[in-house]
Amino acid sequence: MSNLRDRRRRHDRFYVRARSEQFASRAIYKLEALDERHGLIAKGARVLDLGCWPGGWLQYAAERVGPGGRVVGLDLTPMSIALPGNVTSLVGNAFEVSAEALLGDLEAFDVVLSDMAPHTSGIRFADVARSVELVERALVLARQTLAPGGHFLAKVFVGSGFDALLAAVKADFRRVRMAKPESSRKESPEQYIVAKERRGGA
Repeated sequence: MSNLRDRRRRHDRFYVRARSEQFASRAIYKLEALDERHGLIAKGARVLDLGCWPGGWLQYAAERVGPGGRVVGLDLTPMSIALPGNVTSLVGNAFEVSAEALLGDLEAFDVVLSDMAPHTSGIRFADVARSVELVERALVLARQTLAPGGHFLAKVFVGSGFDALLAAVKADFRRVRMAKPESSRKESPEQYIVAKERRGGA
């Protein structure tokens, strides 16, 4: 019976919609909702997507930036879907990759996205700690690659260590808030840090 409930949760209306619209995952609607509300991705933008597998966020970002923009994705798992020509998919570990490898021929990114999440253990404090560590790493990469005035979006499990993380984000960005889109499952501990306008020169 529990397996049936789990399957129903996984196969909710966002899952069904993603399949019908031929998107890689239901997660695309999280980014869509956050972008529509907070204005993160513009036409012609250069976007970095950390933890990009299975590719839903890449698909959305590629469409938003258009042919004049660029999207770079990084994940431990190779992409198994066809991607538009303005997308570059890299296979690698976020804790080992260099800023130079992510940027390639780009000078900087305008948006850094992180949907990275730990392999959950069911032990809340451990899962939260690992999630916070992933966002801390995403923030380091954002500091190395994000243009002044750029935006940062990261998924995080809120708990111990979160307050210090949020303070670090606020030190780097002018506008910071928390959000949980409708397409996030209610039972999920995930929330999103939405950080806009990286501090720095023009």
